[in-house]
Amino acid sequence: MEPTSLSRNRDFRLLWVGGLMASLGSQLASIALPLLVLRETGSAAQAGAIGTVSIGALLLTMLPGGVLADRVERRRLMRVCDVGSLLAVTALVIAVLRGHTPLPLVLLVAAAGALITSAYGPAAGGLLRAVVPREQVRAASSRMQARGAAARLVGPIAGGALFAWHPVLPFLAEGVGLLLSTVCVALMRTRSVPAARSGAAFSRGELTAGLSFIWRQPYLRTLLLIFGLGMNFAFSALMFTTLAVASDGGRSGIGGGTVVSCTAAGALAGALLAPRLEARARSGARPGVRDGRLVALSCWAAAATAGVLVLTRIPLLIGLLCAVCMCLSTVASIGFVSGMLLAAPPDRIGRVQSAAGFLSTLVQPFGPLVGGALLGALGGTRTFALLALAISLCAAVVTWAPPVRRGPAPAPAPLPVPAPAG
Repeated sequence: MEPTSLSRNRDFRLLWVGGLMASLGSQLASIALPLLVLRETGSAAQAGAIGTVSIGALLLTMLPGGVLADRVERRRLMRVCDVGSLLAVTALVIAVLRGHTPLPLVLLVAAAGALITSAYGPAAGGLLRAVVPREQVRAASSRMQARGAAARLVGPIAGGALFAWHPVLPFLAEGVGLLLSTVCVALMRTRSVPAARSGAAFSRGELTAGLSFIWRQPYLRTLLLIFGLGMNFAFSALMFTTLAVASDGGRSGIGGGTVVSCTAAGALAGALLAPRLEARARSGARPGVRDGRLVALSCWAAAATAGVLVLTRIPLLIGLLCAVCMCLSTVASIGFVSGMLLAAPPDRIGRVQSAAGFLSTLVQPFGPLVGGALLGALGGTRTFALLALAISLCAAVVTWAPPVRRGPAPAPAPLPVPAPAG
């Protein structure tokens, strides 16, 4: 019997819409929080501290968040996360309306948001496995990625516009989004069955279970080390350097805005394109092998983009090249993450997803720092040439590494999916 289509799957629709509301609210706040601090203090350094606190809190809580996602019923955990975020945003709204927003409160809200995200994401990924059958996981993951890309495209623009109208409006909108997300999750019928384990929840073995699983899989290990660590670092350096050059060192908002908009549009296009490519490629190579080839292709595209930037600095051309890179990278990432979710044991999905996110995020914040240092020391031409060489090395490893060419080991037989509660 054919499975129910995703568009007719009630719980998937609720999961998708609820996540959209939460993601959109988060993106509204991502631009409004630093603007609020800048408005209150006039200090760019204090405004920049928000991003540092958010990334630091996320890295510290990612692995524990994965443990929670495997130990607690995931739908209930998502509701708790939404309510916790709503309480933090409510405190911020009250402070803004009173006319004084202390920096410690803003930093606390930023840290709380990162902490909650570290548990909400793995819980949603694990619940997705219970909501849709195995054969629809890749299509469902594509729609989830498209949702996130759309939120990242619209959220900062809308957040900036609302903040210009009144500083409290982005946070009020985020609160409404979180409330709607809570309602959507509460209406879902599907439940996940948490793993029954003895011993301390946050023991070393529990915290590193996801990392251990990935390390024992040569395919996952190679792609995460090269694509997750190496390419994320190099690509973030490339994007920062590209933005700096396209904006003429910060003097042209049009050039930088073109690059940012094209990159966001490329991510959305990749998320929409991924399921179509999946449907056309079902009769070809095994999904894992195909995903490895897509990862290699996205790496070579990034290397080619860096090479072209050695020769030209036309903002529109730069933006189009970045859009292509982001489109290919998104398609490859969707395939890889979907395969990882299918390969992970059901009682370890949260920790595997958190471990992959931890490795991918670990060095990414240092990319812009290194890119800026190279740009200041070597100039644009030499910096792009050096980045092209570094990315080409990553692409070569992904292309010819034996574990990637062989593809992942066959996944174990799936366990029965819990029946929806009446």
